[in-house]
Amino acid sequence: MFTLENGLTTLFWSAATIFFYYLSKLIYRRWPKNLLSPLIVAPAVLVVIALVLHTSYREYIGATHWLMVVLGPVTVAFAVPIYEKRAMISKYWPVLAFGIVVGSSTAILTAWALASLLSIDGTLRLSLLPRSFSTPFAMEVSENIGGVPDLTAFFVIVTGVLGAIMGESLLRFLPLKSTLARGALFGMGAHGAGVAKANQIGAEEGSVAGLVMVLVGLANVLAAPLLAVILR
Repeated sequence: MFTLENGLTTLFWSAATIFFYYLSKLIYRRWPKNLLSPLIVAPAVLVVIALVLHTSYREYIGATHWLMVVLGPVTVAFAVPIYEKRAMISKYWPVLAFGIVVGSSTAILTAWALASLLSIDGTLRLSLLPRSFSTPFAMEVSENIGGVPDLTAFFVIVTGVLGAIMGESLLRFLPLKSTLARGALFGMGAHGAGVAKANQIGAEEGSVAGLVMVLVGLANVLAAPLLAVILR
C-alpha cells in the first residue's frame, strides 16, 4: 500500500542515487582516476548515508527498485551500436564469435573456480557466474539460472572496475596493436567500465568495446536457458 512515508522515502533515495551518480561523473570527467570512478564514488557515498540514517538494504532497494526496472528498456538501446557497426560485424564475425565463446566460457569457468576455491555454493555461486556481462544482461542471466539479480549487479560493478584498472595495465605488456583487439579486451573483460576506459584510449577502441560488450551480453542471455539446465 502506498503511503506518504513510502513516497518520501522513494523520492529521497531515488534523488540521492541520481544526484550522487551525476556528481561523481562530473568529478571523474575533471579527474579521470580509477578510484574516482562513478561506480566507486556514488555507491560509497550512498552506503555512508545509509549507515548514518540506519537504512537497511531492503529499504534502499525498495525505494530505488524502479531504477533497476529501467534497465530492461535500456537493453533495447543496445541495438544501436550493433546497427552502426554492422559492417565490422560482417567483416570480422568469425573472430568476434570465437572471442565471445572463449571469453564468456573463461569468465564463467573462472567464476565457478573462484566460488569453489572460497567454498561458495548455492544461490551465491549462481549470482557470481554472470559477473562479466553488462548489468542488464547479467541480471537477466542471473535470474534465469537461479541467482539473485541484485547481488549479481554488485559483482558486475566490482568486476568492471577491477577489469578496467587491470586492462589498462595489461596493454603495456600484451602485444595488442589493432583497435579491434584493444577494444575487445575491455569490452569482454570489463563491460561498461571497460567501455569508458577504452574511450579514454581511443574512439575506435571505445566503439569496439561497446560492440563486444553488447554481443557478449546478448549471446549469454540466449545461452542462459542451456546454462541453467547444465547447472541443475
